[in-house]
Amino acid sequence: MREEYDFSNARKNPYAKKLKKQITINIDSETIDYFKAKAEQSGIPYQTLINLYLSDCVRQKRELQVTWK
Repeated sequence: MREEYDFSNARKNPYAKKLKKQITINIDSETIDYFKAKAEQSGIPYQTLINLYLSDCVRQKRELQVTWK
């Protein structure tokens, strides 16, 4: 290992704004099963599909519509 490193030519990580944060969230079994089925069809991991769906909601600025039966 070197005594000293030269970072004068270093640059910021261009993907730093897209880093993901791990969280814990409670999701209904039915919803998980839905995304797992879609994952099998598409070949994309179900957690990635959930993230893509939520990201799309953010980009489209979708408003939550809650109706109680």
